[in-house]
Amino acid sequence: MTAPGQDAAPRQGATGGGTCPVCEAPVLAGDTYCEACGHTLGAPACASCGAAAVDAEGYCERCGVRQPTGRDHAEIVLDDGSAAAVTDRGLRRSRNEDAMALLAGAATVTVVCDGVGSSPRADEASAVAVETAAAALVRGRSSREAFELAARAVAKLAASEHDAPACTYVSAVVEPGRVELAWAGDSRAYWIGESEGEGGGGPVLLTSDDAEPTGEITAWLGADAGEVEPHVRVLVPSAPGTLLVCSDGLWRYLDGYSVPGSGSPIELARELLRHALDSGGQDNVTIVLIPVGDQNG
Repeated sequence: MTAPGQDAAPRQGATGGGTCPVCEAPVLAGDTYCEACGHTLGAPACASCGAAAVDAEGYCERCGVRQPTGRDHAEIVLDDGSAAAVTDRGLRRSRNEDAMALLAGAATVTVVCDGVGSSPRADEASAVAVETAAAALVRGRSSREAFELAARAVAKLAASEHDAPACTYVSAVVEPGRVELAWAGDSRAYWIGESEGEGGGGPVLLTSDDAEPTGEITAWLGADAGEVEPHVRVLVPSAPGTLLVCSDGLWRYLDGYSVPGSGSPIELARELLRHALDSGGQDNVTIVLIPVGDQNG
């Protein structure tokens, strides 16, 4: 304290700035929080506004932007190069709320989930759904069982009826001559075939969206989703081709686009990502490519 009429000495903040980065009230050296607004001092700097004001959940307390994570760009290539996946934040989102898995066992397994942007902690929902479902599928559990396990795992994330993380879901189990798909929401699977009637180089939609004509999804994973049954489809290709599994960050740009006919799965996945980004990159982008059948036959 200072005596009445005595000027206060300059106050130095715990981070050397002298003021709270959120409310700009003066703080003392050694303070761990701002007495005016309660902000924890010494927090990480925001990638958007630069204020040292990022809270424990990753939001900037000054500008409100949720911070990017290590998921901003990631790639997966199976050891033998036979399948590949890529996910990217895109150009308009502050963080990547998509998640993906690509695993090889008795079958090749992939799961792609897209966090519902209007729900809290959507990135956590997609991550736990992918981890749970992929582990179940690679152990030989059925597509329906894997979906149900993922749905339960996402529902458990809810802290209250107003805090229910959510995500869409699509999975594929690829065996010689057989592909099994399961999905809910608007993440999709396509077939890129080499012969007439199976694509001819253009992607053919294999799934159907759970969505209104205006775009709002009608099925998802989350505590507020109600009873959701996955769609399940088995595909027995009559000729070699490639399975494409993706989030809406790619498929919204696929109309009229012909996928390049040559290149390794990871090269083609990167090319599709470039196409999505060059077309606007308005959402997170996730792409999985799994060749099916003898590509050289």
